[in-house]
Order: sequence, then structure tokens, then C-alpha cells
Amino acid sequence: MSIVALGINHKTAPVAVREKIAFNPDHLSSALQQMLQEVQCGEAAILSTCNRTELYVVQEGDVNLTQERILKWLESYHNVPASTILPSIYCHQGQEAVNHMMRVACGLDSLVLGEPQILGQMKQAYSQAKAAGSMSLVLDRLFQRTFGVAKQVRTETDIGASAVSVAFASVNLAKHIFAKLENVNVLLVGAGETIELVSKHLYDNNVGKITVANRTLARAEVMAKKIGADVITLAQIPEKMSQVDIVISSTGSTLPIIGKGMVENALSQRKHRPIFMVDLAVPRDIEEQVADLEDVFLYTVDDLQTIIAENIQSRRKAAVEAESMVNSQSNKFMSWLRGLNTQDTVISYRNQCLESRDQLLEKALIQLQNNKSPEAVVAELATKLTNKFMHAPTSAIQSAAQGGELDKLIYLRDIFNLEAKDS
Repeated sequence: MSIVALGINHKTAPVAVREKIAFNPDHLSSALQQMLQEVQCGEAAILSTCNRTELYVVQEGDVNLTQERILKWLESYHNVPASTILPSIYCHQGQEAVNHMMRVACGLDSLVLGEPQILGQMKQAYSQAKAAGSMSLVLDRLFQRTFGVAKQVRTETDIGASAVSVAFASVNLAKHIFAKLENVNVLLVGAGETIELVSKHLYDNNVGKITVANRTLARAEVMAKKIGADVITLAQIPEKMSQVDIVISSTGSTLPIIGKGMVENALSQRKHRPIFMVDLAVPRDIEEQVADLEDVFLYTVDDLQTIIAENIQSRRKAAVEAESMVNSQSNKFMSWLRGLNTQDTVISYRNQCLESRDQLLEKALIQLQNNKSPEAVVAELATKLTNKFMHAPTSAIQSAAQGGELDKLIYLRDIFNLEAKDS
């Protein structure tokens, strides 16, 4: 039995190639069913994101043949010639495949080291394969182990603790300055990709109130609707300034939008309660002289880049710890997988039964030495042995029945040679 991981990602292929073999989530179930049939594999799962498409397969037999079948099916399904994708394809087998999958889930193979979004996408791939019925014992166990090590990496290292994007860094700084964001009013200037990402981070941190100012109201309204924000024009910023605690700006304007005089007036109305300001625009949206005002904390994109560079270095150090955790969990999984070998399974089951027998027999002998009735001792021994050996199968049958897993029920009936009796 072998595990194969085949795919392309942002390191091996440009977006023009990646988009050719991306999978539509609405058609993923049928794709998995087709993959099982065409590749002739026992289990399959597909991870498809903007940065990667990966196919995970469990198969008995020739691994190289399995790899050829996966590639052939991928070309056929997406109607893409081999020459287009073959130079970008990577393939991992056995423990390398397990290691790779775990590294992906931990963000160790991501465009942004340690980014958390990929774990959610991995969980979605698991759910889709589960729903499609393309996953069984081995892949299920591998995904569970993968989620476990990803959680361990998140909780025991600092790989995700430091901001490595200007949007995330902006919100992170705000959290350091304001103890709680729930009571804070924020003004976002602009409605482009960067401000949209900032708005999402703020929304996720339960910020009190957000107002979006933009030259074009229609565009701002689309973004504002997602986060429950108000919308104003750029001309309305001066009258709004005194009401906000945080200003984050990123527009394409060639001239500053927020001047020193505007901020001075706002501070006067606020009775000099401080304002935290972040200018992510180049050229600047906020006049440089604003930084000279007391009660203003102004950061530019260059300030944030310095913070980000330090944080990236911190994440790299954490990644070394994370790699060690991945290797440890990968070894444990492979040990479990080898335990599925028929001979090992038989030996393990027999040893478990013999151990139970010896424990109960020892107790029975002690009872006999204490002059307990031999008939009572034998009866008790028989009952306890029977209960001991029935416990695991009974639990498995009940679990399968409660979960509506008909295939498992049939399998269990076959294992224990349970023939249905005529009523």
C-alpha cells in the first residue's frame, strides 16, 4: 500500500498554468468519483486553491503506474496537453507524500510562510472527499494526523504570531495601541484590494464601527456591505475625522487626501484624544507633516515593511521547530500504516486476546486459591472472557449502525460470519 501526492503550486507554475487544472468546487464530487475509476485507486482526495492543485491517492501495486494514471486522468479531465503541465508537476510517494501534506497544512509550503488559510482549505478538501465517498481508512487517518500536527504547530510555535502583510500588520499595530477594538471607530480610505483585506482583518477582530471613504461610492458600497460598514465620499472625510480613532488609507491618488490642518482640527474637536493613522499608499495619502502633531501615531508603508521583515525572520525560526514536529508526526503515521500489514495485524490481535486471557485467568486462579467454588469461578471466567471479546466488535457495529454506514455493517457481518436468520 502506498500514498501518492501529485500536483503543481505557486513555486512550480505561473497562474496561467495553475488555472488550467484548478477544480470547480461544485464539480469536485463527480471529479473524485471519476478519478477513483480512471486511476483505479482505493482512495482519493483533491486540494484545489489559487496557489496549488494537489491530488492525494492511496493505492496498492506499482506506484509509478499509479503516477502515470493520475497524470493521464488530470490531462484528460481538464483537456490540457501533457506538455503544458508536465514541466510543473511534482510527485511524492510514501513518507515523502505524508511529509508534504503535513507541511502544506502547516503553512510551511505556502507563498506566505505560516499563513493559516491553507488549513481551512485542507479541511474543506477532507470534507469534500468524505462526502464523495472517495476516502476510507488510510486517507481519513492521514488527514486527521495532518490536522493534529497543524494545530500543534499553531499552538506551540510562533509561526503565525507575527504579521507578514501590510494589512495584517496595520491591524496588529492597532491592537497594540488600543486594548480593545470593540469600542473603536475606524475610517478606511480607499476600496482597493489592500483596504478590503484590512477591512476583513478588522471585521474578524470585532472592531466597533467601520466607515469607508472612496472616490466612487458604488465600489465602496460593495465592500462595505460585506462588513456592515458605512460609506462616505472623500469630500466628507474632514467632518468625519473627529469621530474616528483609527485611519488606514490606501488609494491611487497622486496628491495627499488628508492634510495636517484637517487632522489638527479633528484633534481639537476630540480634545486631543489620540488618532492612530496608517498610510499604505505610494505616493502618500497622508501629509508627512501630520507625524509632527502630538497625539497622532502615524505609520507609513516603509515603517510596516521594516516590521514585516523582522516578523518574517521570526517565522523562519519558528518553521524550524514546525519541521521537526512534522517529521515526528510523519514517522508516527508511517509506523501506523506499516501496522496495517496483514501479518502485523494478526500478531497484534492475537497478542491482545492472549493478554486479556492471561489477565482473567490469573484472577480466576487467585479465586480458586481462596477456596471460591470452582463452578462459580469457571462461570465468571467464561462470562468475562465473552464480554471482553464482544466489546470491541459490538461497539464497532453500534457505531456503524448509528452512523448509517451500511458498507461497514456488511463488512463487520462478513468478518464475524453473521448470517441473517429468516424471520
